[in-house]
Amino acid sequence: MHIGPYLIDPPIILAPMAGVTDRPFRILCRRLGAGLVVSEMTTSDPSLLHTEKSRLRRDHEGEEAPISVQIAGSEPAAMAECARYNVEHGAHIIDINMGCPAKKVCRSDAGSALLRDPDLVRAICSAVVSAVSVPVTLKIRTGYTRAARNGVEIARIAEDCGIAALSVHGRTREDRYEGEAEYETVAQIKQTVRLPVIANGDIRSPEQARDILKRTQADALMIGRAAQGRPWIFREIGHFLQTGEHLLSPSRTQIGAWLLGHLDELYAFYGEGKGVRIARKHIQWYCQDHPDSDAFWREVNQLTDAIQQRDAVAAFFGMHRSSTNSRWHITALSTA
Repeated sequence: MHIGPYLIDPPIILAPMAGVTDRPFRILCRRLGAGLVVSEMTTSDPSLLHTEKSRLRRDHEGEEAPISVQIAGSEPAAMAECARYNVEHGAHIIDINMGCPAKKVCRSDAGSALLRDPDLVRAICSAVVSAVSVPVTLKIRTGYTRAARNGVEIARIAEDCGIAALSVHGRTREDRYEGEAEYETVAQIKQTVRLPVIANGDIRSPEQARDILKRTQADALMIGRAAQGRPWIFREIGHFLQTGEHLLSPSRTQIGAWLLGHLDELYAFYGEGKGVRIARKHIQWYCQDHPDSDAFWREVNQLTDAIQQRDAVAAFFGMHRSSTNSRWHITALSTA
């Protein structure tokens, strides 16, 4: 699949997730098979442009092109200016958020709340597309409520405005993340428009990925929550779609190695204190399917020191640190 001049191969994309898809996680997912990764949403509120949070979300050092940055807001002029600013700071693709169901976002008439106002959708899409020379993509839900699914109408507007690709989460804002995603609306959208369509929602396995592509005829898939604690899902799905065969599941020590590398990047990116706090949720996600994870989580969640946190993770995954080297080495101490 192409987004403008950019080939997205494999056509499996990391969804933007606030508090999750920071630079360390994006780089790891790209390395483990994602064809494109999308940043956490960046607010278009100019008063927040130079906050620490906004600065970190604009940090793309070391990332592979194309760099996709998601922006959020409800004012067309502010969204256009935000898009220009992010392109000046390294974005190759701008993604417009009209899918977030969070109360905080929707109260400001941004995110999926915009789906209630197709005229405003058109104004924002037109303003952003006109403001930048890079491709602009759009992420939506199937509608604001189950009784008023207007995803097909929004898709037509997006195409008319020059949107380069459309991601559709198979839930309404009313659904939030409850129940199961539906793909009938995604299939209808794909049949209606000519622009690339990306299916999103509840893609947790290679078989689901294959079946959803078949049902919707979508051009690509977008994976969000299933990648939390399992960033290797991208290479698993990519390999299965290409060959019809499953990759061997990663060993416990391999998972531990990926997690330790992830922790190192978090400490370096945020600093030790904040890095340790942010690392906790990732540790829980990585460990949740392993035996004794609950007891381990209660223990590691109390730690405030990066070295202690890292030592605990290494021990849980059967690894140790060389006494003569600061680097960590995989050791077959556990076959669990």
